[in-house]
Amino acid sequence: MWNDRCDRQEVEVPLSDNEQRLLEQMERALYAEDPKFASAMRGANRRPGAGRRLAIGGTGIVLGLVVLVFGVANNNIPIGVLGFVCMLGGTAYAVSSKRRGPVGVVNAAGAVRPPVKRNRSKASFMQRLEQRWDRRRDER
Repeated sequence: MWNDRCDRQEVEVPLSDNEQRLLEQMERALYAEDPKFASAMRGANRRPGAGRRLAIGGTGIVLGLVVLVFGVANNNIPIGVLGFVCMLGGTAYAVSSKRRGPVGVVNAAGAVRPPVKRNRSKASFMQRLEQRWDRRRDER
Protein backbone atom coordinates (compact mmCIF):
# COMPACT_ATOMS: atom_id res chain seq x y z
CA MET A 1 0.00 0.00 0.00
CA TRP A 2 1.18 3.44 -0.86
CA ASN A 3 1.11 6.03 1.81
CA ASP A 4 -1.13 9.00 0.93
CA ARG A 5 1.31 11.37 2.54
CA CYS A 6 4.59 11.49 0.70
CA ASP A 7 7.65 13.08 2.26
CA ARG A 8 9.59 14.80 -0.47
CA GLN A 9 13.01 16.24 -0.20
CA GLU A 10 14.80 18.38 -2.76
CA VAL A 11 18.30 17.27 -3.61
CA GLU A 12 20.73 19.04 -5.93
CA VAL A 13 22.11 16.66 -8.51
CA PRO A 14 24.98 17.91 -10.69
CA LEU A 15 24.74 17.49 -14.45
CA SER A 16 27.08 15.10 -16.18
CA ASP A 17 29.59 16.49 -18.68
CA ASN A 18 27.47 15.29 -21.57
CA GLU A 19 24.33 16.89 -20.11
CA GLN A 20 26.19 20.17 -19.56
CA ARG A 21 27.40 20.19 -23.17
CA LEU A 22 23.88 19.49 -24.42
CA LEU A 23 22.48 22.28 -22.26
CA GLU A 24 25.10 24.73 -23.52
CA GLN A 25 24.35 23.74 -27.12
CA MET A 26 20.64 24.29 -26.53
CA GLU A 27 21.33 27.71 -24.99
CA ARG A 28 23.53 28.75 -27.92
CA ALA A 29 20.86 27.58 -30.37
CA LEU A 30 18.23 29.61 -28.51
CA TYR A 31 20.45 32.71 -28.53
CA ALA A 32 21.14 32.28 -32.24
CA GLU A 33 17.51 31.64 -33.14
CA ASP A 34 15.83 34.32 -31.03
CA PRO A 35 18.28 36.68 -29.28
CA LYS A 36 15.54 39.06 -28.13
CA PHE A 37 13.66 36.27 -26.33
CA ALA A 38 16.91 34.91 -24.88
CA SER A 39 17.81 38.34 -23.49
CA ALA A 40 14.36 38.71 -21.96
CA MET A 41 14.61 35.32 -20.28
CA ARG A 42 18.10 36.05 -18.98
CA GLY A 43 16.82 39.29 -17.41
CA ALA A 44 14.04 37.45 -15.57
CA ASN A 45 16.40 36.22 -12.84
CA ARG A 46 15.99 37.73 -9.41
CA ARG A 47 18.43 40.48 -8.73
CA PRO A 48 20.22 41.01 -5.43
CA GLY A 49 18.25 43.32 -3.16
CA ALA A 50 14.89 42.56 -4.82
CA GLY A 51 13.52 41.04 -1.61
CA ARG A 52 14.52 44.11 0.37
CA ARG A 53 12.86 46.41 -2.18
CA LEU A 54 9.67 44.34 -1.94
CA ALA A 55 9.72 44.47 1.87
CA ILE A 56 10.24 48.25 1.98
CA GLY A 57 7.62 48.80 -0.72
CA GLY A 58 5.15 46.50 1.08
CA THR A 59 5.72 48.41 4.31
CA GLY A 60 4.97 51.65 2.46
CA ILE A 61 1.78 50.17 1.04
CA VAL A 62 0.56 48.98 4.45
CA LEU A 63 1.48 52.30 6.09
CA GLY A 64 -0.32 54.19 3.32
CA LEU A 65 -3.40 52.01 3.75
CA VAL A 66 -3.47 52.71 7.50
CA VAL A 67 -3.12 56.46 6.89
CA LEU A 68 -5.80 56.32 4.19
CA VAL A 69 -8.28 54.53 6.46
CA PHE A 70 -7.47 56.94 9.30
CA GLY A 71 -8.09 59.92 7.00
CA VAL A 72 -11.39 58.53 5.74
CA ALA A 73 -12.55 57.60 9.26
CA ASN A 74 -11.87 61.12 10.52
CA ASN A 75 -13.35 62.71 7.39
CA ASN A 76 -9.99 64.38 6.67
CA ILE A 77 -9.43 64.39 2.92
CA PRO A 78 -5.79 65.62 2.88
CA ILE A 79 -4.75 62.80 5.24
CA GLY A 80 -6.57 60.28 3.01
CA VAL A 81 -4.84 61.65 -0.09
CA LEU A 82 -1.49 61.45 1.72
CA GLY A 83 -2.17 57.79 2.52
CA PHE A 84 -3.03 57.07 -1.11
CA VAL A 85 0.16 58.79 -2.30
CA CYS A 86 2.15 56.73 0.23
CA MET A 87 0.56 53.53 -1.12
CA LEU A 88 1.32 54.58 -4.67
CA GLY A 89 4.95 55.38 -3.79
CA GLY A 90 5.37 52.04 -2.00
CA THR A 91 4.03 50.18 -5.01
CA ALA A 92 6.29 52.07 -7.41
CA TYR A 93 9.32 51.40 -5.21
CA ALA A 94 8.50 47.69 -4.86
CA VAL A 95 8.16 47.05 -8.59
CA SER A 96 10.97 49.32 -9.73
CA SER A 97 14.49 48.13 -10.39
CA LYS A 98 17.87 49.73 -9.86
CA ARG A 99 19.00 48.67 -13.30
CA ARG A 100 19.07 51.53 -15.75
CA GLY A 101 19.11 50.17 -19.27
CA PRO A 102 20.68 47.16 -20.87
CA VAL A 103 23.78 45.59 -19.40
CA GLY A 104 24.63 43.70 -22.55
CA VAL A 105 23.44 42.61 -25.94
CA VAL A 106 23.25 39.01 -27.11
CA ASN A 107 24.77 38.63 -30.57
CA ALA A 108 23.96 35.90 -33.09
CA ALA A 109 26.71 33.62 -31.73
CA GLY A 110 25.11 33.67 -28.28
CA ALA A 111 27.84 35.74 -26.64
CA VAL A 112 26.94 38.79 -24.58
CA ARG A 113 28.75 41.99 -25.43
CA PRO A 114 28.49 45.23 -23.46
CA PRO A 115 26.24 47.93 -24.88
CA VAL A 116 27.85 50.42 -27.22
CA LYS A 117 28.29 53.89 -25.79
CA ARG A 118 27.00 56.29 -28.37
CA ASN A 119 27.82 59.94 -28.53
CA ARG A 120 24.81 62.06 -29.31
CA SER A 121 25.68 64.08 -32.32
CA LYS A 122 24.00 67.26 -33.33
CA ALA A 123 22.51 65.49 -36.35
CA SER A 124 18.84 65.95 -37.00
CA PHE A 125 16.31 63.27 -36.20
CA MET A 126 16.02 62.24 -39.84
CA GLN A 127 19.80 62.02 -40.25
CA ARG A 128 20.03 59.72 -37.22
CA LEU A 129 17.25 57.53 -38.66
CA GLU A 130 19.11 57.32 -41.98
CA GLN A 131 22.33 56.36 -40.17
CA ARG A 132 20.51 53.62 -38.27
CA TRP A 133 18.96 52.34 -41.50
CA ASP A 134 22.38 52.23 -43.17
CA ARG A 135 23.90 50.34 -40.21
CA ARG A 136 21.10 47.75 -40.32
CA ARG A 137 21.47 47.32 -44.06
CA ASP A 138 25.28 46.89 -43.72
CA GLU A 139 24.85 44.19 -41.04
CA ARG A 140 22.99 41.93 -43.48
